[in-house]
Amino acid sequence: MWYVYMLFCDEKTYYVGITTDLEKRINEHKTKESFFTKKFSHIKPVYCERYTNQTEAAKREQQLKGWSQAKKQMLINGELGINACLEELERLALNC
Repeated sequence: MWYVYMLFCDEKTYYVGITTDLEKRINEHKTKESFFTKKFSHIKPVYCERYTNQTEAAKREQQLKGWSQAKKQMLINGELGINACLEELERLALNC
């Protein structure tokens, strides 16, 4: 299983990534092991989708990275789709 996920960093910007181990990857972001997010002091998981293969997940990741802040916020709010991994994100967010 592949996950496309979105983090809200320092309450101002979104980070979009993919992984096969969502919990491990979120932990890497929180412990500053990720080059791309280590500069942020507060990281909150806010969105996730599941995919069966890396190709589809990577396509979706690139699509989301091209979206505006406003469109990403609409997606998170459920206005453009379903936050498919909501329970997992809520559990991981409690540990942030």
